[in-house]
This record gives sequence, C-alpha cells and structure tokens, in this order.
Amino acid sequence: MIFRQYFEALSSTYTYLVGCQETGQAMLIDPVYNTAERDLAMVSSLGLTLACTLETHVHADHITAALKLKNESGSRIIYPQMSQCTGADERAEAGKPVKVGNIALIPLHTPGHTDDSFCYLLGDKVFTGDALLIDGCGRTDFQNGDTATLYASIHEKLFTLPNDTLVYPAHDYQQRRVSTILQEKERNPRLGGGKKLEDFTGIMDNLKLAYPKFIDHAVPGNQKCGVCPSDLPDNLTVYCGRMTESPQG
Repeated sequence: MIFRQYFEALSSTYTYLVGCQETGQAMLIDPVYNTAERDLAMVSSLGLTLACTLETHVHADHITAALKLKNESGSRIIYPQMSQCTGADERAEAGKPVKVGNIALIPLHTPGHTDDSFCYLLGDKVFTGDALLIDGCGRTDFQNGDTATLYASIHEKLFTLPNDTLVYPAHDYQQRRVSTILQEKERNPRLGGGKKLEDFTGIMDNLKLAYPKFIDHAVPGNQKCGVCPSDLPDNLTVYCGRMTESPQG
C-alpha cells in the first residue's frame, strides 16, 4: 500500500492518498479544491491513477475538490450515505467496505459533529474526519450536530479500537500529523482521562466559538460535490482559488 498525508494551509485540512500498488489505483480522502492540481500531480508521480475521492462529511470550512477531480481524471465521488448532496457516484455505508484496487476501508458512522460524519478504518489507521481531532474534536453546534451523539460515537466506535490504532484527523491547527487511540483516550482534554458525558457537555457548551466564516458558502457548494459559489465576497475568494503554497504533512 502507498500512503501519503498532504496539508492545505488555508483551512488546515489534511488530505490522504491511499494507493494500491498491485492495481495502480488511488483514492483521495477529503481533497480540497485549492490543491486539486497538486494532488493529481502527486498521484501521477507515484505511478497511480485516481480511481475515487472519499468524503468524511459535508464540509463547512472548505470546498471539496471531488467534482473538479472527477472532471479532470474521471474519478468516482463517494459521499457518506446520510449526506444531503447531489452528484455522488457512490454512497459509503457503515460496515460495507469501500474499495480502491485491492485495498478495503471500513466505514464507521460517527455522527455528532454533523449527522453525516463518517470515519474510515484501514488496518492500523483510522481517518477520523472532524469527529476526533488530536487533543480535540469537532464542534457540535451546526449541521445537525449533537454533543451527546458525538460522545457516544467516539467512545463506542473509536475508543473501542486497538490502542495502537493511528488517528489521522481531517484537520490540525498546531502542525501535528498523527495521534493514537490510546493517546486520545488518555489525554484528550475534552474526551480523555475518563471524562463523563456531563463533563464533555459542559466543555462543549462553553466553547464560545465564532460562527464559521465560510459555512454559508461551503455547505451548499459541497452538497453539489464541490461547486465554488459565484457570489463569494472578495475576502473569501481565496477559498476557491489555487494555493500558491501548501505544505505537505
């Protein structure tokens, strides 16, 4: 298996490349519109062909590159079964393997950040989207999020994985790249150390987070698998531009 982690700096998003050496097929998990050209170049440089893109949920902080990549490479678009979107070629269903070549990822429905949030288990790795972050978790105050539901998703579906499972989140804002299930169970300040639901609820209720500045444009665009809105304010056009620099994770 070929595995790479790439970083998009504007939204602090990690995109993951999973490639099958036997068949030459590749998958991109949570690709970002701004870095579509970079990602296609990376796929090509590894001698692979992009077979599909896979989303963890309908994003609120960036536009997905799924449709752009499909138009340029013919890749299939896979969204979670619960996602309210049009244009997806396939739907990820809990427990039903998503395959790229001879590699199979196991979808885990982990609602709470959003109602359509999925994580994907691949051997000793789990791609956790915005559900479980390194020393954190996704907020629960939009897109049908729910604090108690997120607590249950993480404790019942992620914290029950083997302790040495590698946690690869969709975002990190402090240049961290990977964690483990054990690390998050022990030291995650919101969920770790045996915190009860009431502890978690108190933390989440007092985050006092600002309204996401791109959500009103990102969600409708991502519900169409990655369409950049035509009415973006001048200060947000960078979200649908091409990144001039995007460090790799």
